[in-house]
Amino acid sequence: MKRPDEAADPGRRADAEFRRPAFLARAQAGLARLPPGPGDPLANPRGDHDLDPGGLAMAPAAPHRHAAVLVPILDRPEGMSVLLTKRAAHLRDHSGQIAFPGGKVDPGDVSPIDTALREAREEIALPSEAVRPLGFLDPYLSATGFLVVPVVGLVAGDAVLTPNPEEVALVFEAPLAGLMDPARHLVRSRAWQGRTRYFYAIPHGEHLIWGVTAGIVHNLYERLYA
Repeated sequence: MKRPDEAADPGRRADAEFRRPAFLARAQAGLARLPPGPGDPLANPRGDHDLDPGGLAMAPAAPHRHAAVLVPILDRPEGMSVLLTKRAAHLRDHSGQIAFPGGKVDPGDVSPIDTALREAREEIALPSEAVRPLGFLDPYLSATGFLVVPVVGLVAGDAVLTPNPEEVALVFEAPLAGLMDPARHLVRSRAWQGRTRYFYAIPHGEHLIWGVTAGIVHNLYERLYA
């Protein structure tokens, strides 16, 4: 039953959807409980190739390089927020881009959760014990052939983060409510390797979240709020 104040104020009702109880309920219902396995339909995973308006873009061919990222969610007084990083400018790949903590699967990693937590420790010194894994989004295939498994995790609000300057230039938070506004999920294009590449782009203040990171944010919206 809706409280009288919620019934009278749609904005307050919408705001409640981005508070901890409603978010956790949506995560429980919308996220996969297990990581993708051999029996899952990974031959045609999600990716920027889905956005080609003519349907002509081909997904990068297998074998794919496996990776995982942590989608860190924090409970703040004003509502849930999403932790993001800006990659260091001197990196060879994706320098200066907005990203989630993550990277390639190492031989010693038992699961995508291990990969995501290890990378978060290495990139921003996020203690693994400060993260409560909630579930998995759909695997996302990057244009460069990385098959990325996103792990959504609830991060303790008092976790102390220290960016590794070799990898990360900046750590910041974005309100979940803003990122889950589908009107902000723009589709952009640019020439890349002799063809037109289409990708999601989500403006946030002085930052532009685009490519794989924006695609994962869009999938979070599809899974939890669409």
